[in-house]
Amino acid sequence: MSKYWSPVVHGLTPYVPGEQPKLANLVKLNTNENPYGPSPKVIAALQAEAAETLRLYPDPNSDKLKATIAEYHGLHSNQVFVGNGSDEVLAHIFHALFQHKDSLLFPDITYSFYPVYCGLYGIQAQTIPLNEGFEIVVDDYMRPNGGIIFPNPNAPTGIPLAMSEIERLLKVNTESVVVIDEAYVDFGTESAVKLVNTYPNLLVTHTFSKARSLAGLRVGFALGHPDLIEALIRVKDSFNSYPIDRFAEAGAVAAMQDVSYFEETCAKVIATRQYLTTQLNLLGFTVLPSGANFIFARHHAYEGSVLAEKLRAHNIIIRHFKKPARISPYLRITIGTDAQADCLIEAFRSILEF
Repeated sequence: MSKYWSPVVHGLTPYVPGEQPKLANLVKLNTNENPYGPSPKVIAALQAEAAETLRLYPDPNSDKLKATIAEYHGLHSNQVFVGNGSDEVLAHIFHALFQHKDSLLFPDITYSFYPVYCGLYGIQAQTIPLNEGFEIVVDDYMRPNGGIIFPNPNAPTGIPLAMSEIERLLKVNTESVVVIDEAYVDFGTESAVKLVNTYPNLLVTHTFSKARSLAGLRVGFALGHPDLIEALIRVKDSFNSYPIDRFAEAGAVAAMQDVSYFEETCAKVIATRQYLTTQLNLLGFTVLPSGANFIFARHHAYEGSVLAEKLRAHNIIIRHFKKPARISPYLRITIGTDAQADCLIEAFRSILEF
């Protein structure tokens, strides 16, 4: 610790991202990256962008990307906010919309960046326990609050919340912002985007990192009422008015426009998820129902930390969370290709002596 730090720095507990080892022949199933590369149209768009115009600043408003996203979702451009990855979008949301006297509400088991942002911005938060089945219970959020946020499907559990439940929450909770973080929604979970024109306090966030295979470009966006979007723009333009560079915008536009490739790769991931779930069940695993590109699974004869370590000997890495204690038996496994799924299954067969 340094005496030159601002006081807030001493109390921060930064987010810990998934491991990114640089090893050959690694089966990497720990960071929920898409196993399939970007659309060929994205590669062509990036190659075209590598031109003399890189000497110029990008469009400060990302108008083309906003228009493309709006058209895809049947909205207007003033209902779209874009940022350098969905994590930056979330940071602006916490800063612009959640700094109130009442506590922000989110699940006790969820995306671990939420408490990090609360610490950074001095936001009082109250965590709401998931039930015994690791599900979000909407009735538990029917209380005074300074905002509500949760992923759908939730992370790291992967369990989706029915749209009828989200709408039931919105009908009751009208005095604060409700943010649905839909980073994984495209893998079989119904989106709340269709509700943004009905509920002015609803904000939905998306990323290009997962279903559209652009984790390396860092592009995210939020959809909601123009008043909410304006708040985010005010914060962004008081901090960094050029968050989306030329390559990121060109790649994101091309990815959004190639609907057939997007649907094809999502369908592959969903099929592999079902296959892997079935095979793990046969090996004695309990797998939570998932609407994401990962599964959350445990084996009743082995601790999660033990299995994670044994998989390393097979050159396979998955994600294990030590805290909170009730999820420590579980492994979060990214859905890869069918071949990667087979490698994982064979490794488990060897470990479990099946």
